[in-house]
Amino acid sequence: MSSEIEIGKGKRGRRGYSLDDIAVIPARRTRDPEDVSLDWQIDAYKFDLPFIGAPMDSAMSPETVIALGKHGGLGVLDLEGLWTRYEDPAPMLAEIAQLPAEMATARMQELYSAPIQAELITSRLEQIREAGVTVAGALTPQRTQQFYKTVIDAGVDIFVIRGTTVSAEHVSSQSEPLNLKQFIYELDVPVIVGGAATYTAALHLMRTGAAGVLVGFGGGAAATTRKTLGLHAPMATAIADIHAARRDYMDESGGRYVHVIADGGLGTSGEIVKAFGVGADAVMLGTALARSTEAPGRGMHWGAEAHHPELPRGHRVELGTVGSLEQVLFGPGRTAIGELNLAGALRRALATTGYVDLKEFQRVDVTVSPYQPGSVV
Repeated sequence: MSSEIEIGKGKRGRRGYSLDDIAVIPARRTRDPEDVSLDWQIDAYKFDLPFIGAPMDSAMSPETVIALGKHGGLGVLDLEGLWTRYEDPAPMLAEIAQLPAEMATARMQELYSAPIQAELITSRLEQIREAGVTVAGALTPQRTQQFYKTVIDAGVDIFVIRGTTVSAEHVSSQSEPLNLKQFIYELDVPVIVGGAATYTAALHLMRTGAAGVLVGFGGGAAATTRKTLGLHAPMATAIADIHAARRDYMDESGGRYVHVIADGGLGTSGEIVKAFGVGADAVMLGTALARSTEAPGRGMHWGAEAHHPELPRGHRVELGTVGSLEQVLFGPGRTAIGELNLAGALRRALATTGYVDLKEFQRVDVTVSPYQPGSVV
């Protein structure tokens, strides 16, 4: 049966599903949550949690990157953020948190117009390395050629190339585009790249040699890409499509495994659970971690799209704080809305459906069950 819907006589569209549209289904077997493993490994790097802190200034500072690493996850620092533009970004963060909504975008554009300083990239990454956790930093494709040598020389363990959308076949008449395949081949560290939202786009990124592909486009809490550009990819469908691309790439490459990392629209533990259920190996979290009391955004959250100098595609949103980073990750939960004890919720979901690890959980049955706020279904 075709999933295409007729929009009009001249156009058909494929039906896509968000994470809110689906649910995982319990099976005949259950397990003890203590018998469930949440371990995740990419290349030579092993983690107790499959949680990656998104490179967003409101969620990840050098200190929160270190804290997440010590808790068993992977924090990624935005190497184009305030920490690499200012020696002490604390006053700027405090100002952003207090700005009236109508002034936030314009003022952030001014603050982020300060130049990126290579020496600050080096010192921030050295600070993380000295703490004894895995070192990961992110650049956009536009800045990668300019700063990647600085990042590599600073001793990064995992290099992240992250944009709203990243293509392996960027075409430009104005400048020489980044050749991802050559770039990744020449590096001596694993590279995670994205976002991607379709089977074909992800397959091409996998062929560049990337260790992981970020899945998502315009679905985060602070993103307005759908309103500004008319572009959007429902996350459940995007993850499942790219999970299929990974399966086919394994056949094509003779068994090379590329990690599928969901990135965006994962603000609660239930959404995180469903992302793994449709094929993710790990999840990149912004909103969920920005709610912690240690988060540099002080209860506010924004991404790089919110301060684009010419066409902002996001805004600063108020999340508030719900507890410490440790409580966000491990509880105890004090509310019943999926904001605390993310690891405990994921562990219990696997146990309730009878699975012992995340790779097995990718086989869980799911149902299309659109969520209706206020319903008891």
